[in-house]
Amino acid sequence: MPPLSTRLIYGAGGAVYAVKEAAYTMFILLFYTQVLGLNGGLTGLIVALSLIWDAVSDPLVGTLSDRLRSKHGRRHPYMALSIVPLGLGFIGLFSPPSALLGSDALLATWLLFWSIWIRTFVTTFSIPHLALSAEITNDYQGRSQILGARLAYMFLFAVLVPAVALTLIFQSSGGEDGRFVQSNYPIYGAFSCAVCWLLASITTFGTRRYAQASDSQPMPPPRSAGNTLTKDLLRTLGNRSFRYLIGFELSVMASFGAVSALNMLVWTYYWQFDAQQVSIILSVPSLLAVGLVMLSLRPLGRHLEKYQLLQLSTIGLILNCLWLYPLHILGLLPDDGQLLFVLNLIFMLFFMYFFLMRGVQTQSIIADLTDEHEWDHGMRQEAGFFAASNFAQKFATVFGPLYGGLALDLIGLEAGMLPGSLDDSILDGLVIAFGLGALPGMVLALLFSTRITISRARVADLQRMLRERAAASTSA
Repeated sequence: MPPLSTRLIYGAGGAVYAVKEAAYTMFILLFYTQVLGLNGGLTGLIVALSLIWDAVSDPLVGTLSDRLRSKHGRRHPYMALSIVPLGLGFIGLFSPPSALLGSDALLATWLLFWSIWIRTFVTTFSIPHLALSAEITNDYQGRSQILGARLAYMFLFAVLVPAVALTLIFQSSGGEDGRFVQSNYPIYGAFSCAVCWLLASITTFGTRRYAQASDSQPMPPPRSAGNTLTKDLLRTLGNRSFRYLIGFELSVMASFGAVSALNMLVWTYYWQFDAQQVSIILSVPSLLAVGLVMLSLRPLGRHLEKYQLLQLSTIGLILNCLWLYPLHILGLLPDDGQLLFVLNLIFMLFFMYFFLMRGVQTQSIIADLTDEHEWDHGMRQEAGFFAASNFAQKFATVFGPLYGGLALDLIGLEAGMLPGSLDDSILDGLVIAFGLGALPGMVLALLFSTRITISRARVADLQRMLRERAAASTSA
């Protein structure tokens, strides 16, 4: 089991991915459509295009990292070289020059350029960082613990960064909602940059002792032997459980993408929460959920297989979608602002707990599958597996901004509309779009999860056989 200090230092790298997710799930749609006036459908299309590039670049970076030959290992060189440019990207994203604001084409180009820039360098940091987890430990529960730490940081900073920003940067002043003030967004970009630089540096330089020289690893064959990046990817997809896991991630992340794209708008317009209330909804349930997951991870892991926890988490996500919004839209909840606020806190607590537990199990199962892959093919391709998983996640989340942008246009939510001024038909349409984007993908994900069956006993057998094969090879 990795020591607590290692888990904390390694986990800090999850904050980098979190800052990117916070920017795109909480503020990009609001900033570029409602503040800058860019068309909702065009904004969704631009973000989707950058996501497609993001999805394509993941397997490329994963395979390049697996094949890197360096005395500093296969992961740390990519991580270290990504830190400075990925931080600068957030400053550019939230600081479009005033000369661009009169042209949708120029503003859309600016958004596309910086979106691709950020996603490229987050990928070159995050994929090697994920793969590093399988090199730090091969313990069955240890993998869940160390990846749980990464996901804990990821979820905490995905909500803490926007929560702090809503409290300190986007606070209302003189009766004006700070979320609709353009000059606040460059400050948010600089804040995001600083968080990335700090946490990425901690995890990169704090885990250097786990860097393994390339000549000590079972490497993929050189490309001159007829092996290409495409063949490396296809080799990972040859694993049956991994293919079902990819289907699971495609489905659940498509739902998550739709929910994330509409969350801020639903809180702002449907529930009419102010910036401070939204910051509480983002932070408090997430803090509690992360603590509950970390406390329950080990006892649940002792009694249940990882694939069983994956299934139970998905069922929890589905059931959580079926009470708050349906009851409110049917008029079965009292019109009490404080009560509705508390119910939203409870809703988010359940959502974050089940979603985080799902994420821990998904990535821990991937780490276990790399052992099965090494036994089948005689090589380690940790980054390739994690990259293929990220490819599926990001390709699926293309659905989110596309769906969110089109939903805004269809229901008639236009730039300049303020909370409290919308017709009931627009508000009901916003909630219906929220539900239709969330539930179908989660149900499909549950079906995929029932086909994933790699067990604790199977992983123990694989690791024993790998040790015996390595010992025999050394003797020979």
